[in-house]
Amino acid sequence: MPIPPAPAATAELSALGPDSLAQHIRKAMAQDGGWWPFERFMSAALYTPGLGYYSGSHLPLGRMPQDGSDFVTAPELSGLFGQALAVQVQQALAATGTAVVCEFGAGSGALAEQLLQALGGAVQRYDIVDLSGSLRQRQAQRLARFGDRVRWLDAWPQSLEAVVVANEMLDALPVTLLHWDGQHWFERGVAWDEEQAAFRWEDRPTDCRPPVDGSQPPSLEDARLDWPSRFVPGTVVEVHPQAEAFMRSLAQRLVRGAAFFIDYGFPEREYYHPQRIGGTLMCHRAHRADPNPLVDVGLKDITAHVNFTGVALAAQEAGLSVLGYTSQARFLMNCGLVDLMTQATLPERANAAKLVTEHEMGELFKVLGLAAGPGFEAVGFALGDRSHTL
Repeated sequence: MPIPPAPAATAELSALGPDSLAQHIRKAMAQDGGWWPFERFMSAALYTPGLGYYSGSHLPLGRMPQDGSDFVTAPELSGLFGQALAVQVQQALAATGTAVVCEFGAGSGALAEQLLQALGGAVQRYDIVDLSGSLRQRQAQRLARFGDRVRWLDAWPQSLEAVVVANEMLDALPVTLLHWDGQHWFERGVAWDEEQAAFRWEDRPTDCRPPVDGSQPPSLEDARLDWPSRFVPGTVVEVHPQAEAFMRSLAQRLVRGAAFFIDYGFPEREYYHPQRIGGTLMCHRAHRADPNPLVDVGLKDITAHVNFTGVALAAQEAGLSVLGYTSQARFLMNCGLVDLMTQATLPERANAAKLVTEHEMGELFKVLGLAAGPGFEAVGFALGDRSHTL
């Protein structure tokens, strides 16, 4: 996966105290001149072997803070999520003549379990690519009954004939932060403050720009939409080189099949609306959100919403075609979620309703479908396709 390599870690790191990751980053940062771009800091915080949030022993997925978890994902919330997604996956398997599902970032294994149960013999093999050793162990326990149909990959296969699925994976790829001071763009990075004994923000000049540059006067179209004329001084935005690199890597290897990405995010013009002055970067711990990734490093998730226009364009430019783009609510309803809910218990219906309710997951979460080779009319986008907004 095209995630920037975290600083090398030794076997002793995981035996250090709770501040060991911060200490490790400080030392590595000092060797690099005392400053890191945020993209590298985020990579180290999440993926340093043995210490990073996704690479240590902590298991972040669950339903409530009492179980030690930090957030809940759709498959953990309701088994009907996987059953509905299976309708789309089954159609894609048949349409592309493949019998392999490949999941990136499989979490607890809940989605894999739901898909394997629902798809039965239509799936000959289920491949999982996951950077977290502790989550791999949890996945292996959960999926043991499926035997050798499930396998774990340490790296990209050279060629891939499969239906790819990824739920809340793109949002965990490191991002570049840009800061607009009213006259110039700066790349936001991280340094160590000896006096405060804490990490701090430090900006440096950059040639990088967001794809929608609100530092310039609006186009006629934007003016008709009554957009503010410029980003206000102090605006911080994210750009997503790693997510776009992931799409290019996928396109290079997916010789036959399809891919479905479910995540929270927006089309580009909405993502970079000048009124979104603080960006979308957010941290999650014990089912609470906070905007400061510089404290409790390695103990909480760091995410940014997905620029779906950017990843879709990267995929298209690398050779994939867009099957569709829509809200999670519309996608799941197109895949028969309502019918599944009528057969479920009342508690199951209540949890499934959160998947499609606008103020829960239904509207913020989107689904992007891609295909290698000839496209097909994907059932998940039959009604309410928003590809024209990308």
